[in-house]
Amino acid sequence: MTKKNTVGITVHPDSGLTVEFVQEMQQVLREQKQKLEKDLGAFTVKNPRVPGDTTAIFPKYGTEPEDNAHEVEDFITNKSLEEVLEKQLRDVDSALKRIDMGTYGICKFTGKPIGEKRLRARPTSNSTVEAKKFLTDEI
Repeated sequence: MTKKNTVGITVHPDSGLTVEFVQEMQQVLREQKQKLEKDLGAFTVKNPRVPGDTTAIFPKYGTEPEDNAHEVEDFITNKSLEEVLEKQLRDVDSALKRIDMGTYGICKFTGKPIGEKRLRARPTSNSTVEAKKFLTDEI
């Protein structure tokens, strides 16, 4: 069971986190979201066929063979960067949603507290270090 407080932040009682810490992480995540959206906007456009998706813009440098090769090279680089930034943005959105739902700081696999130290290092974390290691066969 979660409890709402006077600032509208819901903190899961088993998370071991304070309202102030969750507010701080919410602010960090919002700032990350703004930066990611700005970075994506520099070389992508909204994908009209997929809501919430972007697609890299194909650069146009000229008609010479060298220009064409440079266009393709930059597009491939931008496409890879787009995928990385979109994943990071999805992770940030997911973390913000967990804050809104009052489940931030709780491992989605074990139900155990993730811990402030891990969340400070990676605010988008949705699992404990132990669960992540188990899932990636690092144990």
